[in-house]
Amino acid sequence: MRILVSNDDGIYSQGINFLVNALKEIGDVTVVAPLYEQSAVGHAITMKVPLRVVEVNKNGKLFGYGVDGTPADCVKMGIRNIMPEPPDLVVSGINHGSNTATNIVYSGTVSAAREAAIMDFPAIAISLTSHNCTRFLEAGNFAKKIVDEVYKNGLKKGTLLNINIPDVAAEFIKGVMLTKQGRSKWDDVYEKRIDPYGKEYYWLTGNFIDLDHDLTFDQFAVKNNYISVTPVHFDLTDYETYDVMNNWKIENIKLNP
Repeated sequence: MRILVSNDDGIYSQGINFLVNALKEIGDVTVVAPLYEQSAVGHAITMKVPLRVVEVNKNGKLFGYGVDGTPADCVKMGIRNIMPEPPDLVVSGINHGSNTATNIVYSGTVSAAREAAIMDFPAIAISLTSHNCTRFLEAGNFAKKIVDEVYKNGLKKGTLLNINIPDVAAEFIKGVMLTKQGRSKWDDVYEKRIDPYGKEYYWLTGNFIDLDHDLTFDQFAVKNNYISVTPVHFDLTDYETYDVMNNWKIENIKLNP
């Protein structure tokens, strides 16, 4: 199988190395990833400046292609410009830090997979739930297994799998849970500080509000040492509100006085 690998931590990150090494055991892997860290850029794409692509070597061999753009740029570039044939699926990760609940909206890791889903390719985003990750090998082994499952069973067009793996030893993983996107979110603020020259600057800080207390939600599942697998799509329509608003009769609003 042909696999396109990307991420948001950058092509030189530790996580992508482990992911590529694991997936090379089951497929032909092409790496197209940001040259520099692109965490929390969401689904941004580059429009007003040119993109540069460079070959990146590791241990004397071609590892992949670095793009000075966003994760979504990398997936577009990989599929449309770099791979001689389209991929069978796209895998983004292994991210340093969890991407659960509302973090999915900000995540460059998830957005790389979402761009593939928009382009009608099966896609997976994989994250380890620590910013000081130690269990990349275990995450890579799970990545192989879930990629094989997606390859065999397929995914509905427009849907990706968002996977979060607790950063603990394998013996402490309680199992794998099929989950929904949680409701937990950040209560954050740009804190004003003063630099050594007396100038003001702002630094984002805040606290995570944990609103999920059920194993069917991603955040609570990983908190309790389950691997969380969440099907995600990009249809943001609120269908319940859509049905309610049918009673508003907004089609009767007059555009002229």
